[in-house]
Amino acid sequence: MAKAVSRTGSRRNVRIGSRRNVRIGSRRNVRIGSRRNVRRKSTRRIPKGVIHVQASFNNTIVTVTDLRGRVVSWSSAGTCGFKGPRRGTPFAAQTAAADAIRTVVDQGMQRAAVMIKGPGLGRDAALRAIRRSGIRLTFLRDVTPMPHNGCRPPNKRRV
Repeated sequence: MAKAVSRTGSRRNVRIGSRRNVRIGSRRNVRIGSRRNVRRKSTRRIPKGVIHVQASFNNTIVTVTDLRGRVVSWSSAGTCGFKGPRRGTPFAAQTAAADAIRTVVDQGMQRAAVMIKGPGLGRDAALRAIRRSGIRLTFLRDVTPMPHNGCRPPNKRRV
């Protein structure tokens, strides 16, 4: 007799030669998915934090962390609904910064340091949105990586 084992739904079925389905046992005690690992929104107060703005030519990513470096909130121009070349625009960066900061203002953030990285168009627009949000800035730092004559650059494009 040929036996083929298949799993459908929450039952384990065994097909025996006469094509009858015989229920062997239920799988009720087996957890499917990760229902236990659902994260709840943290309600702890965060008075101070660091806002990281990474502005590339194609996108702007705004990340808000606490003083220990743990991410509290983040947003990017892509997650705000901008697609293609519009992600690199200043308006997309402004929207992303406002979206990331809205959640931490509700958690009580009053002061923040700002780290800006990258050459993109969204640098100034994101900073303007941060200033308008009501958070007092303790300092502003440009952390764009600059090579001290590091790697050899690639050859120029020939079009």
